[in-house]
Amino acid sequence: MIEIVKLVESRPEDNEKLQHILSRGTGLNKEILARAEGIVFDVAKRGDEALIECTAYFDDVVLTPKTMKVDRELIEKLAARVDAELIAAMREAISNIRYYHERQLVRDWEIEGANGVRLGQRIRPLEIVGLYVPGGSAAYPSTVMMNAVPAQVAGVERIIIVTPPVQFNQNPVIAAVLKELGLFEVYTVGGAQAIAALACGTETIPRVDKIVGPGNQYVAAAKKLVYGAVDIDSIAGPSEIVVVADDTARPDFIAADLLSQAEHSEDAAAILITPSESLAIAVQKEIINQTRTLSRREIIERSLAEYGALIVVQSLDDACILANRLAPEHVEVITVNSETTAAKIHNAGAIFIGPYSPEPVGDYFAGTNHVLPTGGTARFSSALGVYDFLKRTSIVRYTEAELQRTAASIDLLARAEGFDAHARSATIRLVDS
Repeated sequence: MIEIVKLVESRPEDNEKLQHILSRGTGLNKEILARAEGIVFDVAKRGDEALIECTAYFDDVVLTPKTMKVDRELIEKLAARVDAELIAAMREAISNIRYYHERQLVRDWEIEGANGVRLGQRIRPLEIVGLYVPGGSAAYPSTVMMNAVPAQVAGVERIIIVTPPVQFNQNPVIAAVLKELGLFEVYTVGGAQAIAALACGTETIPRVDKIVGPGNQYVAAAKKLVYGAVDIDSIAGPSEIVVVADDTARPDFIAADLLSQAEHSEDAAAILITPSESLAIAVQKEIINQTRTLSRREIIERSLAEYGALIVVQSLDDACILANRLAPEHVEVITVNSETTAAKIHNAGAIFIGPYSPEPVGDYFAGTNHVLPTGGTARFSSALGVYDFLKRTSIVRYTEAELQRTAASIDLLARAEGFDAHARSATIRLVDS
């Protein structure tokens, strides 16, 4: 049963239930990190040989360097098994995602300073990106779209796909989305070993500049371990939603939206914050009724009991203050004036405004990215986007006249830090007067 919590002040630190919710993390305990580290070092040392051994052990699939890479013909054959209506939906979703992300493109720029100095910034895409596509009990074509399309819009020329072998061959929907995106460099390797291969390179799998895409705890641990050797998107935590609503909102809508997040996993968090106790009670009843018919009922019930809450506060202002303190992945705003309320939300991965903007439209179709900060990191981080696949290089064009004018200042600053060679690099160029 999801709990109703009454707060006098919007201070999560004063409430045991909210503190429990906030304590959720990535689950990267020392044991998982140690096991992942062993795999990463083994792949870095032995390359394909280690990948083949790990795949046989973890996936019970025998690979060779030749069979590790998927033939384009197989991708197209698998994709042909997918229903035409689903393909059409994918194409429209991809179009929406591409249209949205094209607005994020940035260009080179230059400014002019004194004495003919020109300063600027050069924008270039990463050359090669690795995309991890998780296996497990389900396939997630939307995640492939959300990671691949921004990279393509940024201009990344080569996107490498790694994915566990069993899921890829059993569920053709991943092959279908790869075909639609024109991604045909696919390797059937999963787990921490796949992340290690992308980070270090092997005889068969090339080293990449950045790794994106979700995975299990071992994948997350491996990404954490290789960060620095390559870039990564993030270490994603459990999914979460906060709904800010007043008594004008429909309880059945809110219940459905909370359940849509609770079904992700047992550690997902689904929270309503409202000044209306009657709404909280009505939503609680709706959740009980709607849960009965859902296929992931057991997961939902455990998630809501452990990390769900219907929080009653004093006012909508208090609701917004609390939502900002939680800084969740998703915030829905359904109030008498949703735009005004939403303007007070500053810490969120994505904000969904009004009764007809449920969070799943962002997951699948609107075009915004569903790869979002979790675990309170929306305080300082943002949704995945085109900018995550771009490098910014500073450009400096100094002139002799400006160096003559500024060398003495550079000399002073360099010597203050004990770097006399830095100082000489500037002053040696001075023209004798």
